[in-house]
Amino acid sequence: MIVILLYLPLQNKIVMKHLLQTIKIEVNKKTYLKDPESSDLGKRIVEHSILMIHKIGFDAFTFRKLGNKIGSNESSIYRYFENKHKLLLYLTSWYWGWLEYQFVFATNSMADPGNKLRKAIEVITKPVAIDASFSHINEVLLNDIIINEYSKSYLTKEVDAENKEGYFEIYKRLVMRLSEMIEDIDADYPYPASLASTLLEGSLHQYFLTQHFPSLTNCNKKISPTEYFTHLIFNSINKKIDA
Repeated sequence: MIVILLYLPLQNKIVMKHLLQTIKIEVNKKTYLKDPESSDLGKRIVEHSILMIHKIGFDAFTFRKLGNKIGSNESSIYRYFENKHKLLLYLTSWYWGWLEYQFVFATNSMADPGNKLRKAIEVITKPVAIDASFSHINEVLLNDIIINEYSKSYLTKEVDAENKEGYFEIYKRLVMRLSEMIEDIDADYPYPASLASTLLEGSLHQYFLTQHFPSLTNCNKKISPTEYFTHLIFNSINKKIDA
């Protein structure tokens, strides 16, 4: 269970890495009717929904098109997800859960607050690579979906009700983790949550700009989002630490 592993202060990185190879990312159960991880069909639905949304976009994506692609009845997909919005909530929640386990694994044994925050920024902002631990999910394509489609999961009339149901809990937990790291460096800094949420949202936005509006960002092949946000965050904290 990811909830247990993320809070265990494991000292041996080799042991932790072995455990993470068998981890199951826990997503809010209300996002699905039947756990897609429980069957081959469910995993195919997740795998090919990522491929299809990445190719044609979320707006053009339908369960009928997905069913035709995987050779399954549309009704079979509805047994797993109530609608495509819930599927998007599932995919985005899975992504943030996966990023959280990367985040915790990378920073777990680090004692120095400055180095720990630098590593956290790196994990959040670096280009995504394929994780062999989850063979049915292409994390690179899913990351691109998050960059281009994530806002559609919460820019809805139902966002407040869905927030109360815990659909965004993992994302909010990541913000709180970052906020606590900022406070560990400067307990008097007045805006730790705002700075932390700026990092998560801003990282997605900088990648979006580099893909679609390159003239609106200084991030490019020479300047990475990691470099930019490391500079931004450490220069925002009152107790300056050389970044």
